[in-house]
Amino acid sequence: MEESMEEEEVLIYEAMMDDQNHNNWEAAVDGFRQPPPPASSIPVPACESPGGQLLAAPAVSVDRKGPKEGLPMGPPPPPPDANGVIMMLKGCDAAAAGAKTAPASAPSSTVSINTSTSKFLMNVITIEDYKSTYWPKLDGAIDQLLTQSPGDYIPISYEQIYSCVYKCVCQQHSEQMYSDLIKKITNHLERVSKELQASPPDLYIERFNIALGQYMGALQSIVPLFIYMNKFYIETKLNRDLKDDLIKLFTEHVAEKHIYSLMPLLLEAQSTPFQVTPSTMANIVKGLYTLRPEWVHMAPTLFSKFIPNILPPAMESELSEYAAQDQKLQRELIQNGFTRGDQSRKRAGDELAYNSSSACASSRGYR
Repeated sequence: MEESMEEEEVLIYEAMMDDQNHNNWEAAVDGFRQPPPPASSIPVPACESPGGQLLAAPAVSVDRKGPKEGLPMGPPPPPPDANGVIMMLKGCDAAAAGAKTAPASAPSSTVSINTSTSKFLMNVITIEDYKSTYWPKLDGAIDQLLTQSPGDYIPISYEQIYSCVYKCVCQQHSEQMYSDLIKKITNHLERVSKELQASPPDLYIERFNIALGQYMGALQSIVPLFIYMNKFYIETKLNRDLKDDLIKLFTEHVAEKHIYSLMPLLLEAQSTPFQVTPSTMANIVKGLYTLRPEWVHMAPTLFSKFIPNILPPAMESELSEYAAQDQKLQRELIQNGFTRGDQSRKRAGDELAYNSSSACASSRGYR
């Protein structure tokens, strides 16, 4: 009888311990949404905590003497202390203890992410920052590049300007920056056009040549500075090229407005040698052909002198006409003080041969 009562007490105690362990397992691993392992799967010998071993000893071997026969039983053993159970679990339930600490580490990682995010947000360029800080730097640099004379040194930091463009593109300000650039250059070209309209005829060709050369020289610096915007916005989203867009601006706002005033003056200068320097004439004609090739039809003979393969190939029947034009040009050169050098050693008949060969060479060069 005594032995059966002791066994019953031990079973009651073990059952209470199992319930307590089961509840602690459920509380610990609830965040992982996994079913708790059975209490029987945790071997008691695996306990590493000395305190756990001491508390677990009564659960596996109870060395107490029961009441003597005929005497009333004493009160049943008290339920185990919750703190004692937790202490025991510290050694045996390592997985459960790790699960308890896992949620505690989440706030620290969250704080780290938020900290890095806040650092990133501190570097964000708002539209107000773009308008007040970044675009003014670009605006000033573009002004200097558009108004510089060929060969002048511009005291600007190309690295700083390129960095501004890069940051604005990365911060999704490409569309606004492209719009500002087009507006800026358009306003400049409209002023240039008005200045040309006010020019007298004798200075008109030379000033047009200066405006054209100055603008094309500026593009050689402006386009590389905005290459990042060109690559990741204009080419990607607009399917165009920045240089082509800027050349088109000059065509629309300057060349188209002055072509019908400029072309008669060019033809007149062609018929009057040295009224305009050959370099100026070549720059303008080549520039007009670059802006709009169909303008060749307005003066094919003029363009053929500077652009190869404009006219059809020369015919043999036209050689005499070319020779006459060449002789006329030589006479005009002599009248303007240009000599042909010492002709005393030339043999008879060389004059005609020279004129014919130079005419053929001239025709091949022009056509």
